[in-house]
Amino acid sequence: MTDKSSKTDNTGAGFATRAVRDGQVRTLENEHSEAIFPTSSYVFSSAAEAAARFSGEQPGNIYSRFTNPTVRNFEQRLASLELAECCVATASGMSAITATILGLLQTGDHIVSSRSIFGTTTVLLNNIVAKLGIATTFVDLPDLAAWEQAIKPETRLLFLETPSNPLTDLVDIAALAEIAHKHDCLLAVDNCFCTPALQQPIALCADIVIHSATKYIDGQGRCIGGAVCGTNDVVGEGVYGFLRTAGPSMSPFNAWVFLKGLETLKLRMHAHSEAALQLALWLEQQPQVKKVYYPGLASHPQHELAKTQQSGFGGLLSFELHGGKAEGWALIDATTMLSITANLGDTKTTITHPATTTHGRLTPEERAEAGISDGLIRVAVGLEDIEDIKADLLRGMV
Repeated sequence: MTDKSSKTDNTGAGFATRAVRDGQVRTLENEHSEAIFPTSSYVFSSAAEAAARFSGEQPGNIYSRFTNPTVRNFEQRLASLELAECCVATASGMSAITATILGLLQTGDHIVSSRSIFGTTTVLLNNIVAKLGIATTFVDLPDLAAWEQAIKPETRLLFLETPSNPLTDLVDIAALAEIAHKHDCLLAVDNCFCTPALQQPIALCADIVIHSATKYIDGQGRCIGGAVCGTNDVVGEGVYGFLRTAGPSMSPFNAWVFLKGLETLKLRMHAHSEAALQLALWLEQQPQVKKVYYPGLASHPQHELAKTQQSGFGGLLSFELHGGKAEGWALIDATTMLSITANLGDTKTTITHPATTTHGRLTPEERAEAGISDGLIRVAVGLEDIEDIKADLLRGMV
Protein backbone atom coordinates (compact mmCIF):
# COMPACT_ATOMS: atom_id res chain seq x y z
CA MET A 1 0.00 0.00 0.00
CA THR A 2 1.33 3.43 -0.94
CA ASP A 3 1.95 5.75 2.00
CA LYS A 4 0.23 9.05 1.14
CA SER A 5 1.02 10.80 4.44
CA SER A 6 3.88 12.88 2.99
CA LYS A 7 3.17 12.73 -0.73
CA THR A 8 4.07 16.07 -2.37
CA ASP A 9 4.96 15.11 -5.96
CA ASN A 10 2.44 16.89 -8.16
CA THR A 11 4.57 16.93 -11.30
CA GLY A 12 2.43 17.77 -14.29
CA ALA A 13 -0.52 18.91 -12.18
CA GLY A 14 -2.46 22.05 -12.99
CA PHE A 15 -2.06 25.45 -11.36
CA ALA A 16 -5.01 25.12 -8.99
CA THR A 17 -3.87 21.69 -7.82
CA ARG A 18 -0.34 22.87 -7.12
CA ALA A 19 -1.70 25.93 -5.31
CA VAL A 20 -3.49 23.60 -2.90
CA ARG A 21 -1.06 20.72 -2.61
CA ASP A 22 2.56 21.60 -3.35
CA GLY A 23 5.23 21.82 -0.68
CA GLN A 24 3.41 20.10 2.17
CA VAL A 25 5.29 17.45 4.14
CA ARG A 26 3.08 15.99 6.85
CA THR A 27 4.43 15.25 10.31
CA LEU A 28 3.96 11.98 12.20
CA GLU A 29 0.62 13.40 13.37
CA ASN A 30 -0.67 13.06 9.77
CA GLU A 31 -2.37 16.48 9.88
CA HIS A 32 -4.49 17.41 6.85
CA SER A 33 -3.88 21.17 6.97
CA GLU A 34 -0.29 22.39 6.90
CA ALA A 35 1.38 22.59 10.31
CA ILE A 36 2.77 25.77 11.86
CA PHE A 37 6.22 25.44 13.43
CA PRO A 38 6.54 28.34 15.93
CA THR A 39 10.07 27.49 17.02
CA SER A 40 13.24 29.54 17.00
CA SER A 41 15.68 26.61 16.92
CA TYR A 42 16.03 22.88 16.32
CA VAL A 43 17.64 20.02 18.22
CA PHE A 44 20.46 17.97 16.66
CA SER A 45 21.08 14.31 17.38
CA SER A 46 24.78 14.90 17.90
CA ALA A 47 27.52 17.50 17.79
CA ALA A 48 28.61 16.03 14.46
CA GLU A 49 25.13 16.52 12.99
CA ALA A 50 25.04 20.11 14.22
CA ALA A 51 28.40 20.80 12.59
CA ALA A 52 27.27 19.20 9.32
CA ARG A 53 24.11 21.31 9.26
CA PHE A 54 25.93 24.56 9.95
CA SER A 55 28.62 23.84 7.33
CA GLY A 56 26.04 23.01 4.68
CA GLU A 57 27.25 19.45 4.26
CA GLN A 58 23.89 18.12 5.44
CA PRO A 59 20.50 19.66 4.62
CA GLY A 60 18.03 20.36 7.36
CA ASN A 61 16.75 22.87 9.87
CA ILE A 62 19.23 25.04 11.76
CA TYR A 63 17.58 28.24 12.99
CA SER A 64 14.22 29.75 12.03
CA ARG A 65 15.76 32.98 10.80
CA PHE A 66 16.55 31.07 7.61
CA THR A 67 15.17 27.52 7.94
CA ASN A 68 11.60 26.84 9.04
CA PRO A 69 9.31 24.07 7.75
CA THR A 70 6.21 26.27 7.41
CA VAL A 71 8.11 29.00 5.60
CA ARG A 72 9.73 26.37 3.38
CA ASN A 73 6.30 24.97 2.52
CA PHE A 74 5.21 28.44 1.35
CA GLU A 75 8.45 28.97 -0.59
CA GLN A 76 8.15 25.67 -2.43
CA ARG A 77 4.51 26.22 -3.31
CA LEU A 78 5.02 29.75 -4.62
CA ALA A 79 8.10 28.65 -6.59
CA SER A 80 5.99 25.95 -8.22
CA LEU A 81 3.31 28.46 -9.22
CA GLU A 82 5.89 30.92 -10.58
CA LEU A 83 7.68 28.14 -12.52
CA ALA A 84 10.86 28.97 -10.56
CA GLU A 85 13.58 26.71 -9.24
CA CYS A 86 13.42 28.25 -5.79
CA CYS A 87 11.87 30.94 -3.66
CA VAL A 88 13.10 32.95 -0.68
CA ALA A 89 10.39 34.30 1.63
CA THR A 90 10.97 37.61 3.41
CA ALA A 91 9.36 39.80 6.05
CA SER A 92 7.73 42.22 3.58
CA GLY A 93 7.54 43.15 -0.08
CA MET A 94 10.04 45.97 0.47
CA SER A 95 12.47 43.58 2.17
CA ALA A 96 12.14 41.28 -0.85
CA ILE A 97 13.25 44.13 -3.12
CA THR A 98 16.02 45.11 -0.71
CA ALA A 99 17.26 41.53 -0.42
CA THR A 100 17.35 41.21 -4.21
CA ILE A 101 19.39 44.39 -4.67
CA LEU A 102 21.80 43.95 -1.76
CA GLY A 103 22.14 40.22 -2.26
CA LEU A 104 23.06 40.47 -5.93
CA LEU A 105 24.65 43.91 -6.50
CA GLN A 106 27.69 45.73 -5.16
CA THR A 107 29.12 49.24 -5.06
CA GLY A 108 29.64 50.57 -8.58
CA ASP A 109 26.80 48.57 -10.10
CA HIS A 110 23.90 50.23 -11.89
CA ILE A 111 20.15 49.61 -12.03
CA VAL A 112 17.70 50.58 -14.74
CA SER A 113 14.23 50.87 -13.26
CA SER A 114 10.80 51.74 -14.50
CA ARG A 115 9.66 55.18 -13.41
CA SER A 116 6.20 53.71 -12.75
CA ILE A 117 6.87 51.86 -9.51
CA PHE A 118 5.64 52.00 -5.92
CA GLY A 119 6.65 55.30 -4.35
CA THR A 120 8.53 53.65 -1.48
CA THR A 121 10.59 51.65 -3.99
CA THR A 122 11.64 54.91 -5.63
CA VAL A 123 12.64 56.27 -2.23
CA LEU A 124 14.59 53.06 -1.51
CA LEU A 125 16.54 53.37 -4.77
CA ASN A 126 17.19 57.11 -4.51
CA ASN A 127 17.78 57.56 -0.78
CA ILE A 128 19.19 54.27 0.51
CA VAL A 129 20.58 52.15 -2.32
CA ALA A 130 22.27 55.22 -3.85
CA LYS A 131 24.19 55.79 -0.59
CA LEU A 132 25.81 52.38 -1.12
CA GLY A 133 27.19 53.46 -4.49
CA ILE A 134 24.55 51.70 -6.60
CA ALA A 135 23.02 54.21 -9.03
CA THR A 136 19.61 53.99 -10.69
CA THR A 137 18.36 55.38 -14.00
CA PHE A 138 14.59 55.66 -14.38
CA VAL A 139 12.80 55.15 -17.71
CA ASP A 140 9.24 55.01 -19.00
CA LEU A 141 7.97 51.46 -18.52
CA PRO A 142 6.57 50.71 -22.01
CA ASP A 143 9.50 52.31 -23.92
CA LEU A 144 11.81 49.43 -24.88
CA ALA A 145 14.21 51.77 -26.67
CA ALA A 146 14.59 53.87 -23.53
CA TRP A 147 15.43 50.76 -21.50
CA GLU A 148 18.21 49.76 -23.88
CA GLN A 149 19.60 53.30 -24.15
CA ALA A 150 19.81 53.55 -20.35
CA ILE A 151 21.93 50.40 -19.98
CA LYS A 152 25.59 51.06 -19.17
CA PRO A 153 28.59 48.71 -18.96
CA GLU A 154 28.07 48.57 -15.17
CA THR A 155 24.32 47.83 -15.37
CA ARG A 156 23.47 44.60 -13.59
CA LEU A 157 19.73 44.74 -12.98
CA LEU A 158 16.57 45.85 -14.78
CA PHE A 159 13.66 46.30 -12.36
CA LEU A 160 9.97 46.92 -13.02
CA GLU A 161 6.34 46.39 -12.06
CA THR A 162 3.92 45.32 -14.76
CA PRO A 163 1.13 46.31 -14.53
CA SER A 164 2.42 49.35 -12.70
CA ASN A 165 1.03 51.00 -9.60
CA PRO A 166 -1.20 52.99 -9.96
CA LEU A 167 -1.44 53.75 -13.71
CA THR A 168 -1.42 50.09 -14.86
CA ASP A 169 1.24 50.62 -17.55
CA LEU A 170 2.70 47.45 -19.07
CA VAL A 171 5.88 46.42 -20.80
CA ASP A 172 6.55 43.47 -23.10
CA ILE A 173 8.36 41.19 -20.63
CA ALA A 174 9.75 38.82 -23.25
CA ALA A 175 11.13 41.66 -25.36
CA LEU A 176 12.68 43.36 -22.33
CA ALA A 177 14.21 40.04 -21.19
CA GLU A 178 15.89 39.75 -24.56
CA ILE A 179 17.37 43.24 -24.15
CA ALA A 180 18.51 42.49 -20.60
CA HIS A 181 20.22 39.24 -21.51
CA LYS A 182 21.92 40.77 -24.56
CA HIS A 183 23.65 43.12 -22.11
CA ASP A 184 24.30 40.44 -19.44
CA CYS A 185 21.75 41.96 -17.06
CA LEU A 186 19.20 40.30 -14.81
CA LEU A 187 15.53 41.15 -15.31
CA ALA A 188 13.48 41.40 -12.10
CA VAL A 189 9.69 41.71 -12.37
CA ASP A 190 7.49 42.71 -9.45
CA ASN A 191 4.46 40.47 -10.09
CA CYS A 192 2.47 41.70 -7.10
CA PHE A 193 -0.57 42.94 -9.00
CA CYS A 194 -1.13 39.95 -11.28
CA THR A 195 0.34 37.11 -9.21
CA PRO A 196 1.22 33.85 -10.99
CA ALA A 197 -2.51 33.19 -11.37
CA LEU A 198 -2.62 35.84 -14.14
CA GLN A 199 1.00 36.28 -15.26
CA GLN A 200 4.16 34.16 -15.10
CA PRO A 201 7.19 36.33 -15.92
CA ILE A 202 9.67 33.44 -15.77
CA ALA A 203 7.78 31.77 -18.62
CA LEU A 204 8.49 35.01 -20.52
CA CYS A 205 12.24 34.69 -19.71
CA ALA A 206 12.46 37.04 -16.71
CA ASP A 207 15.15 36.00 -14.23
CA ILE A 208 13.60 37.09 -10.94
CA VAL A 209 10.01 37.51 -9.74
CA ILE A 210 9.32 39.60 -6.65
CA HIS A 211 6.16 39.68 -4.54
CA SER A 212 4.58 41.60 -1.75
CA ALA A 213 2.71 38.61 -0.36
CA THR A 214 0.84 41.14 1.76
CA LYS A 215 -1.37 41.87 -1.21
CA TYR A 216 -3.20 39.29 -3.34
CA ILE A 217 -1.26 36.24 -2.14
CA ASP A 218 -2.76 36.72 1.31
CA GLY A 219 -5.93 38.18 -0.17
CA GLN A 220 -7.56 39.27 3.08
CA GLY A 221 -5.23 41.93 4.47
CA ARG A 222 -4.03 39.89 7.43
CA CYS A 223 -0.24 39.65 7.26
CA ILE A 224 2.92 41.32 5.97
CA GLY A 225 5.35 39.31 3.84
CA GLY A 226 7.38 39.15 0.64
CA ALA A 227 9.06 36.67 -1.65
CA VAL A 228 11.73 36.41 -4.34
CA CYS A 229 11.54 33.62 -6.95
CA GLY A 230 14.17 32.56 -9.47
CA THR A 231 17.02 30.18 -10.10
CA ASN A 232 19.05 28.31 -7.49
CA ASP A 233 22.28 30.09 -8.39
CA VAL A 234 20.84 33.62 -8.35
CA VAL A 235 18.04 33.57 -5.78
CA GLY A 236 19.02 30.39 -3.94
CA GLU A 237 22.52 31.69 -3.30
CA GLY A 238 22.65 35.48 -3.57
CA VAL A 239 19.25 36.44 -2.15
CA TYR A 240 19.15 33.58 0.36
CA GLY A 241 22.66 34.46 1.52
CA PHE A 242 21.51 37.99 2.29
CA LEU A 243 18.43 36.72 4.15
CA ARG A 244 20.47 34.26 6.23
CA THR A 245 22.86 36.97 7.39
CA ALA A 246 20.72 40.13 7.49
CA GLY A 247 17.59 38.39 8.75
CA PRO A 248 14.51 40.00 7.10
CA SER A 249 12.68 36.73 7.77
CA MET A 250 9.07 35.70 7.30
CA SER A 251 7.36 34.43 10.44
CA PRO A 252 5.98 30.86 10.43
CA PHE A 253 2.46 32.10 11.23
CA ASN A 254 2.49 34.55 8.31
CA ALA A 255 3.80 31.80 6.02
CA TRP A 256 0.87 29.61 7.07
CA VAL A 257 -1.60 32.42 6.31
CA PHE A 258 -0.03 32.90 2.87
CA LEU A 259 -0.28 29.16 2.21
CA LYS A 260 -4.02 29.40 2.85
CA GLY A 261 -4.15 32.40 0.51
CA LEU A 262 -2.46 30.50 -2.30
CA GLU A 263 -5.16 27.82 -2.14
CA THR A 264 -7.80 30.27 -3.39
CA LEU A 265 -5.53 32.53 -5.45
CA LYS A 266 -6.74 31.54 -8.92
CA LEU A 267 -10.42 31.85 -8.01
CA ARG A 268 -9.91 35.22 -6.33
CA MET A 269 -7.75 36.76 -9.06
CA HIS A 270 -10.26 35.95 -11.78
CA ALA A 271 -13.10 37.27 -9.63
CA HIS A 272 -11.15 40.50 -8.94
CA SER A 273 -10.45 40.83 -12.67
CA GLU A 274 -14.07 40.36 -13.69
CA ALA A 275 -15.31 42.95 -11.19
CA ALA A 276 -12.57 45.46 -12.03
CA LEU A 277 -13.38 45.30 -15.73
CA GLN A 278 -17.05 45.98 -15.03
CA LEU A 279 -16.13 48.92 -12.81
CA ALA A 280 -13.66 50.34 -15.34
CA LEU A 281 -16.24 50.21 -18.14
CA TRP A 282 -18.75 51.97 -15.88
CA LEU A 283 -16.27 54.64 -14.81
CA GLU A 284 -15.56 55.48 -18.45
CA GLN A 285 -19.20 56.52 -18.77
CA GLN A 286 -19.20 58.91 -15.80
CA PRO A 287 -18.98 62.61 -16.74
CA GLN A 288 -16.87 63.46 -13.65
CA VAL A 289 -14.13 61.05 -14.82
CA LYS A 290 -11.48 62.39 -17.18
CA LYS A 291 -9.64 59.10 -17.80
CA VAL A 292 -9.64 55.48 -16.60
CA TYR A 293 -6.46 53.41 -16.35
CA TYR A 294 -7.10 49.66 -16.65
CA PRO A 295 -5.45 47.12 -19.01
CA GLY A 296 -8.76 45.44 -19.71
CA LEU A 297 -10.12 48.50 -21.50
CA ALA A 298 -9.76 48.82 -25.27
CA SER A 299 -8.68 52.42 -24.59
CA HIS A 300 -5.61 51.26 -22.65
CA PRO A 301 -2.47 51.75 -24.79
CA GLN A 302 -1.16 48.26 -23.95
CA HIS A 303 -4.49 46.44 -24.06
CA GLU A 304 -3.37 44.03 -26.79
CA LEU A 305 -0.14 43.29 -24.93
CA ALA A 306 -2.10 42.59 -21.75
CA LYS A 307 -4.20 40.05 -23.62
CA THR A 308 -1.10 38.16 -24.75
CA GLN A 309 1.04 38.08 -21.58
CA GLN A 310 -1.70 37.97 -18.93
CA SER A 311 -4.60 35.56 -18.49
CA GLY A 312 -6.62 38.29 -16.74
CA PHE A 313 -6.40 42.03 -16.25
CA GLY A 314 -6.21 42.16 -12.46
CA GLY A 315 -8.14 43.96 -9.74
CA LEU A 316 -6.28 47.28 -9.71
CA LEU A 317 -7.48 50.37 -11.58
CA SER A 318 -7.13 54.12 -11.37
CA PHE A 319 -9.17 57.00 -12.65
CA GLU A 320 -8.53 60.70 -12.99
CA LEU A 321 -11.10 63.32 -12.11
CA HIS A 322 -11.37 66.64 -13.92
CA GLY A 323 -10.59 68.45 -10.67
CA GLY A 324 -7.53 68.19 -8.41
CA LYS A 325 -6.85 67.10 -4.86
CA ALA A 326 -9.92 68.74 -3.34
CA GLU A 327 -12.26 66.89 -5.71
CA GLY A 328 -10.36 63.64 -5.21
CA TRP A 329 -10.49 63.87 -1.43
CA ALA A 330 -14.18 64.80 -1.54
CA LEU A 331 -15.00 61.69 -3.57
CA ILE A 332 -13.01 59.45 -1.23
CA ASP A 333 -14.56 60.98 1.88
CA ALA A 334 -18.07 60.59 0.47
CA THR A 335 -17.79 56.80 0.28
CA THR A 336 -19.25 54.84 3.18
CA MET A 337 -18.42 51.23 2.27
CA LEU A 338 -15.07 51.38 0.48
CA SER A 339 -12.05 51.19 2.79
CA ILE A 340 -9.84 54.29 2.73
CA THR A 341 -6.47 52.58 2.92
CA ALA A 342 -3.34 52.43 0.80
CA ASN A 343 -3.23 48.64 1.00
CA LEU A 344 -4.64 46.52 -1.81
CA GLY A 345 -5.31 42.93 -2.77
CA ASP A 346 -8.05 42.49 -0.18
CA THR A 347 -11.51 40.98 -0.44
CA LYS A 348 -12.66 44.44 0.64
CA THR A 349 -12.46 47.17 -2.01
CA THR A 350 -9.95 49.86 -1.08
CA ILE A 351 -9.61 53.43 -2.29
CA THR A 352 -6.76 55.91 -1.93
CA HIS A 353 -5.32 59.16 -3.27
CA PRO A 354 -1.85 58.16 -4.57
CA ALA A 355 -0.36 61.68 -4.69
CA THR A 356 -0.72 62.04 -0.91
CA THR A 357 -0.32 58.39 0.21
CA THR A 358 1.57 55.74 -1.78
CA HIS A 359 3.54 58.37 -3.72
CA GLY A 360 3.41 61.12 -1.15
CA ARG A 361 7.13 60.94 -0.32
CA LEU A 362 8.09 61.71 -3.91
CA THR A 363 8.87 65.26 -4.93
CA PRO A 364 6.25 67.07 -7.05
CA GLU A 365 8.63 66.69 -10.00
CA GLU A 366 8.97 62.94 -9.45
CA ARG A 367 5.20 62.55 -9.22
CA ALA A 368 4.74 64.54 -12.42
CA GLU A 369 7.28 62.35 -14.22
CA ALA A 370 5.44 59.25 -13.00
CA GLY A 371 2.08 60.64 -14.15
CA ILE A 372 0.63 60.86 -10.63
CA SER A 373 -1.75 63.82 -10.79
CA ASP A 374 -3.61 65.39 -7.88
CA GLY A 375 -6.91 64.24 -9.40
CA LEU A 376 -5.90 60.56 -9.56
CA ILE A 377 -7.82 58.00 -7.50
CA ARG A 378 -6.76 54.35 -7.13
CA VAL A 379 -9.25 51.59 -6.47
CA ALA A 380 -8.35 47.98 -5.72
CA VAL A 381 -11.59 46.19 -6.52
CA GLY A 382 -12.59 43.61 -3.92
CA LEU A 383 -15.17 40.85 -3.94
CA GLU A 384 -18.28 42.75 -2.92
CA ASP A 385 -21.26 43.01 -5.27
CA ILE A 386 -20.16 45.29 -8.11
CA GLU A 387 -23.38 47.33 -7.99
CA ASP A 388 -22.67 48.20 -4.35
CA ILE A 389 -19.17 49.40 -5.28
CA LYS A 390 -20.61 51.60 -8.03
CA ALA A 391 -23.25 53.01 -5.70
CA ASP A 392 -20.65 53.91 -3.10
CA LEU A 393 -18.48 55.75 -5.65
CA LEU A 394 -21.53 57.61 -6.94
CA ARG A 395 -21.91 59.29 -3.52
CA GLY A 396 -18.87 61.42 -4.32
CA MET A 397 -19.53 62.07 -7.99
CA VAL A 398 -21.32 65.38 -7.81
